[in-house]
Amino acid sequence: MRYRRPLLLIGVLLLGSLRGSAALSQSPPITSVLDDSLVRVEGRAGLERLYDLDFAGAQMHFARITQRYPDHPIGPFLTGLNLWWQILLDLSDRSRDRAFYELMEAVLQRCERILRRDPDNLDALFFKSAALGFRGRLRANRGDWFQAALDGKRALDAVMALARRRPQNPDFRFGKALYDYYAAVIPERYPFVKPVMIFFPSGNREAGLRQLEATARHGYYIQPEAVYFLALIYYLFEEDYARTMEHVRWLRTHFPNNGYFHALEGRVYVRWGYWQQGRQIFEAVLARFQEGHRGYSAALAEQALYFIALSYMMERRYQAALDYLIKLEALTARYQSDTYFKVMGRLRQGMAYDALGQREIAILRYREVLQMKNFGRAHEWARRYLKTPYPG
Repeated sequence: MRYRRPLLLIGVLLLGSLRGSAALSQSPPITSVLDDSLVRVEGRAGLERLYDLDFAGAQMHFARITQRYPDHPIGPFLTGLNLWWQILLDLSDRSRDRAFYELMEAVLQRCERILRRDPDNLDALFFKSAALGFRGRLRANRGDWFQAALDGKRALDAVMALARRRPQNPDFRFGKALYDYYAAVIPERYPFVKPVMIFFPSGNREAGLRQLEATARHGYYIQPEAVYFLALIYYLFEEDYARTMEHVRWLRTHFPNNGYFHALEGRVYVRWGYWQQGRQIFEAVLARFQEGHRGYSAALAEQALYFIALSYMMERRYQAALDYLIKLEALTARYQSDTYFKVMGRLRQGMAYDALGQREIAILRYREVLQMKNFGRAHEWARRYLKTPYPG
């Protein structure tokens, strides 16, 4: 899965620049668009709609901010933020990448113009770091690790400077909190990155978690993002699924139309070992996709089909599993390239056919897997079951 990539460190080094520093408006009076009452009202309303995946509704609020500040970096940044969530719903779809990169470049150019006149301008520092952060995240997802690392390092410098200036603001400390946590935890999980960390400030796991929890409770703009990252942290690193579910349920309650959060709930149940609950969640995700519900993409339907099938395999109900795996194959046929669920779905087909005693078809599926991209050790498992049938 994407979350498990060891080089996620590159991404988290720049996460501090993401949506988390927008709370300048809660600080003592400064010259910033984020102090403007219109930006506070429209920005908060737009972000709430955005997290509920109402892209048109969010852009309506963001457009009012852009109209007031037509030459400011906040305009292309908010438009890019809207586009980012559309990308996130289906990372296999690269059709929006160019437009997103162009928007982030527009933000950076506007910030540089401001910084040439005023090197300490807080708005320019914030939006510069934010643009670098988002661009770096997408580059990391696209496998462009070197460029992502460069963006991360440039973003981190601004994040630290901004955090020092407003240390008491929970929203503003979000980026530093993320950095503190990940910079402490990632080298423990992946020791090979330790040499890289000599070029970065040391982290603090406990301090990072405390500040993230504070932002999740008291943040203004960034509260949903803090809750989301806490859910990921407890899910992937702390492996505390009860705490994970607390945060996921908060997200589901506040943003019921966000299919990304809905699917995450199902994955938590599956990881936790509650397969039936997970299957119920994914059946709901699949139903919403089939009904054309906003915020439920084909990529989320792929997850749903795969995990529903996997839950049936756990119960040794192989024909039921196969029915969903065949639907998954049909859905992923829209891709010319291989994806995680396309490859793993084919592997699971082979296993299901083996368990049903249809060895010839199983062998065909395993050989197909070996011609595809190697996700999740799929080639290793395919070779194993070519030699010895999957026992069921």
